[in-house]
Amino acid sequence: MDTANEAEIREQTTERLEKAMGTFGTAALASMEQQLPWFRRMPPDQRSWIGLVAQAGIAAFVEWFKNAEQTRPAIAGEVFGTAPRELLRAIKLQHTIDMVRVIIDVVETRLGELAAPGGEPQLREAILRYTRDVAFGAAQVYARAAETRAAWDARLEALVVNAVLRGEVDDGMHSWAAALGWTSKPVTVIAGYTPEDEEPEVTIDQMQLAARRARVDVLAGVQGRRVVVIVGGADEPLEAARPIAAKCGPGPVVIGPQVDDLYGSTVSARAAMAGLRAAAGWPDAPRPVPAGELLPERALDGDDAARRYLVEEVYNPMLAAGAPLLDTLTTYLEQGSSLEATARLLFVHPNTVRYRLRRVTELTGLAPTDGRNAFTLRIALVLGRFGYRGSHTGSHT
Repeated sequence: MDTANEAEIREQTTERLEKAMGTFGTAALASMEQQLPWFRRMPPDQRSWIGLVAQAGIAAFVEWFKNAEQTRPAIAGEVFGTAPRELLRAIKLQHTIDMVRVIIDVVETRLGELAAPGGEPQLREAILRYTRDVAFGAAQVYARAAETRAAWDARLEALVVNAVLRGEVDDGMHSWAAALGWTSKPVTVIAGYTPEDEEPEVTIDQMQLAARRARVDVLAGVQGRRVVVIVGGADEPLEAARPIAAKCGPGPVVIGPQVDDLYGSTVSARAAMAGLRAAAGWPDAPRPVPAGELLPERALDGDDAARRYLVEEVYNPMLAAGAPLLDTLTTYLEQGSSLEATARLLFVHPNTVRYRLRRVTELTGLAPTDGRNAFTLRIALVLGRFGYRGSHTGSHT
């Protein structure tokens, strides 16, 4: 506790501080103008806010010193509460520390003038304690702002993902994405499952970290056990998906088709989600697997886009090429992929069968001699014979 003499010195020092208080802010701003390049680059309104912060900090210090430092100063409210929230976004924590250092230097250069005779050690010690509290207070303010921003960004991110899944990709959704800094093109959607016994926030954080390492942008959302990731800026979607798939839980990870931008992301999302539902039909599917490689399973599962693609892009080109091509493919598949048996039943040379099968590959991109492709072709033949038309909502797979 202060002795009577210390109390008298404190009172005299306080009077000097109160008289000089008006000049502190001006001197501090002039010093910042000289020493801090980032301060010189700031617009006038933001420099004015910093002046208010400096004045508030000095006034709070004088009041705290006057009351014999009996309570911990309410730094966050008294100092940082004077400026608008925009200041926190404009000034980094390191800049705030630079400001505090400059203000301390200004006060210390006038220590002999401000302190009453014999009061310099008392004032110097008070300044050190107060600036320590300012530093802690600044860190707390920035930490709370970062937490609030992170929570808001996470909610906005979830809203964007939900809008993409619902097909509500409008200008409003683009505004949300823009608020998150999203400008990436092209776009791919990945669907998988979350790891067991892991919080959704942890899963998303791990995926975002993996995406940064892969130099792509992501927006992610968790719905129940499913995790949906919108990937932007990937030249090779499959390669970009690998590190993200590694953060998913057990089960398939499906990559939707690449689209031009966020407006087309619903098409990619629908294909990825349809593939995720149908992937159980192909237990040995690679991980991650493109949705286009799950066309037969998706078609059997009722996916309209997959059925339409198999008819329009696989069956119809063969149909247009003539009945012999379809007859050859049908017979070849029914005869267990035997060239000789197919040639005998069709009364043609095996080389003719080979030629027609190559023609099928040229028209559809699917080789009948490959077991997986043969399965896809068989489903396309069945759907084509059904005369399947389906609805027309897009052609991506």
